[in-house]
Amino acid sequence: MSFSAPGEEIVEEQVDLSLVDQFLNWKRENENCSTKTVAKYRQLLERLGQFLNGEYLAATLGKLEQFAGGQLHRFGYSAASRKVAVAAIRGFYKYLYQRRHIQDNPAVHLVYPKSGRRLPRAMGLHSAEAILLQPDLSEFSGIRDSAILALLLGCGFRVSGVCNLNESNLVWYKHQDADRLAILLKEKGEKERMVPVPSEAMLLVQAYLGHPTLADIDRLLEDGDQVLFVNMRNRYIPEWENRGELRRLSSRAVDRMIKRYAIAAGVPEDQAHPHALRHLFDTELAESDASILQIQSLMGHADPKTSAIYTHIAMRKMTAVLDQGNPLGKINTPVSELLREMQKGRKV
Repeated sequence: MSFSAPGEEIVEEQVDLSLVDQFLNWKRENENCSTKTVAKYRQLLERLGQFLNGEYLAATLGKLEQFAGGQLHRFGYSAASRKVAVAAIRGFYKYLYQRRHIQDNPAVHLVYPKSGRRLPRAMGLHSAEAILLQPDLSEFSGIRDSAILALLLGCGFRVSGVCNLNESNLVWYKHQDADRLAILLKEKGEKERMVPVPSEAMLLVQAYLGHPTLADIDRLLEDGDQVLFVNMRNRYIPEWENRGELRRLSSRAVDRMIKRYAIAAGVPEDQAHPHALRHLFDTELAESDASILQIQSLMGHADPKTSAIYTHIAMRKMTAVLDQGNPLGKINTPVSELLREMQKGRKV
């Protein structure tokens, strides 16, 4: 029996996927499972069905161990990827058992593969500054890239969260008699959080929004909202069709952009990725005496059991913590001098 490696098309005969469909619909409706997770679970469970010749209900622990262990390993799945497979299988068979499709749960003792925890590669402030000063601000794409880099570095956002932003996610408010920006962000697991934006990043976002090139781009979505960060071209479709959702900048494009600027700035290649910027943000907050609670809220990886506590953290306090600790305030940026002049004006 043939089996496909990660990313390849499954070419086997069809198996009965009605139970998989029921399980995934339940995950989506009752556990608010993200579209991305549902798609990943579906792919893995379909491959399990191929391995079992469609006989999901006749699976044994031994068969499941063969699939989640040696079978996936031989086709290039890492230990981390196989952990996702085990989670999908355990959840699927627990669902079948609770609904009495099976008398015994063969996956209840299916163990997760062990894997080492990869420590993030640290980036220094000097490297971050060098990357941030690379974009050409005389070009629209350079202003866009500067705004994105500032949000990644100054707010600790994930690339997916930045790329998924629409204009409605921008929230303007007053702090100490000055206009400030916060962003309602949806990232990993479809969880939302409100994050104040450093003044440096705010000015770059404003410069991007006010650029005449952006005004000529059709970013309108079906719900009346507008894509925030746009691509300059989409080689997969005709130019006249590149509008609305198709105009959204992809995560892959941002990854390539960061790598290009990092190499041009002489930053080591192992730091030329978005997570290095996110890790620097986390590190600088910790070194600026921000509490664990504040860091978790700003970073968006808090324990769900205590998420209700974070909603009570005042935006003014969060803004003050961010202003004190964010990396953008400690390095030169394309708008640092302008910001200092603005702050002098407010003190007069």
